[in-house]
Amino acid sequence: MSMFKTSKTISLIKAKTASFFVVFFLTAISIYGCASQIPKDYPRTETTAITDYATTSTGRIFEKFSAQNNSSSGFLLLKKGRNAFTTRVAMADLAERTLDLQYYIWSADKTGRILAERLVRAADRGVRVRILIDDNGLGGSDSAIAALDAHENIEIRIFNPFANREFTLLNFITDFNRVNHRSHNKMMVVDNAITIVGGRNIGNHYFDVDTEANFRDLDVMGVGPVVRDVSSVFDLFWNGEWAIPITALVDRRYSKTDMETQVNFLRAQIASDDYPYPLDQDLESQRQHFSELENELIWANGEIIYDDPAMVGVKNDNTNIISKLYKKLSQAKEEVLIESAYFVPGDRGVSTATELVERGVKLRILTNSLASNDVVAAHSGHAKFRKQLVENGADLYELRPDPGSEKQPSIVTLGESEASLHTKALVFDRESVFIGSFNLDPRSANINTEAGLYVESPELAKQVAEYMDIGVLPENSYKIMLEEDGQLYWLTKENGQQVRYDTEPKTTTWQRFMSGLIQLLPIESQL
Repeated sequence: MSMFKTSKTISLIKAKTASFFVVFFLTAISIYGCASQIPKDYPRTETTAITDYATTSTGRIFEKFSAQNNSSSGFLLLKKGRNAFTTRVAMADLAERTLDLQYYIWSADKTGRILAERLVRAADRGVRVRILIDDNGLGGSDSAIAALDAHENIEIRIFNPFANREFTLLNFITDFNRVNHRSHNKMMVVDNAITIVGGRNIGNHYFDVDTEANFRDLDVMGVGPVVRDVSSVFDLFWNGEWAIPITALVDRRYSKTDMETQVNFLRAQIASDDYPYPLDQDLESQRQHFSELENELIWANGEIIYDDPAMVGVKNDNTNIISKLYKKLSQAKEEVLIESAYFVPGDRGVSTATELVERGVKLRILTNSLASNDVVAAHSGHAKFRKQLVENGADLYELRPDPGSEKQPSIVTLGESEASLHTKALVFDRESVFIGSFNLDPRSANINTEAGLYVESPELAKQVAEYMDIGVLPENSYKIMLEEDGQLYWLTKENGQQVRYDTEPKTTTWQRFMSGLIQLLPIESQL
């Protein structure tokens, strides 16, 4: 029995571009042409965020802070995976009235189980818990999810669910235009008083817990007026037609006994898990940290930028995130810093990069190398445009799978595990920042829904820029260079010495072959 998504579903929607390789099976399975339909007639209650948030403990504290800072919002970066997880668990423990969570991936692993169990504890205290999860990769978890949903204070909805619950791939073949659109949003809100928005899903890889590979990632905590904006976005998704209650997708009604059995199973798994950090000690430190948070919060004007789920399938360059980011790029005067897990700029992105450099704007980009990328297809889309970007004056870096800088704990991962980049952040002239779920690729731009916080604050921008500066150190990344004859090469530092690679570093012939092959396929719009 699993709980939510397995840990192997990282960026599964990108991996499923491999379904293009099986298009020739369409005729063979034409008998499935009449695809099953998702349910349309089912009981569902519309609910919204609480309005009396100031009556909760966290609400009273942070509203007082906000009032003392001209009713602006407070922000705090969550750079280290371990701390980012502890903060989420501590927030769940602090909840008095409501907990709202929306995620693309919720892995059935150590961190996924711990956070789920803390939500059950909150529900036992009378806290209303609403969980909205994208359906991609949830296969086989319906019974576990429905059992938790049977708790009187927990409701779980699935974004854009697959009609065929047993054979997911058939949905991509028979109903591709619908199921290809996913919700990539990542947010958590407690008592409508404190929120976390950013790039992290729920899973070991995001919190420096996995022993094989961990993500470099970034979230931002927010308090004050911006939290109400985030809650409004959550409500929009929660009450929209794309969010289907799990009860409408299972073949029976789950009982309190089912819930108790699932919770007992969950707690038994947690007891046997080897979580690598002292969680109780971390939580005690985090609770103390919350009481002293005022001195660390950066107070500024901020807003959540998001894609309306009603625009799924009809997104264009005028939707919220795209228009906002391109407007900020057009206004940049001195510098734009980009850190994006998947960077597939396309012709328009290359043109924009060229215009920036020609206007004297420094453009620096950090993305994954082939060796650190968890999706070869995404890297292929990036590789197609590397030469043009470097030729036109952009500073382009790729993260190493074995970053060596001891100056940045958020890069140095657990034990001997490898690193991969999952951050999605931009800094404009070191005056404003965007941090969220939005990759600079066609899938984020045109297919999935995304969300992120845009904050106008030189102080926060400085902190994000410093985080980014560590990522491009030669011990942590490869700088892509161009020979006079047009050949690319990669520069880095190993054991204190500069090292040059003339082919994709730390990769096999097979990896390079597959990357090159995928570049030839007409799938850029899906990356």
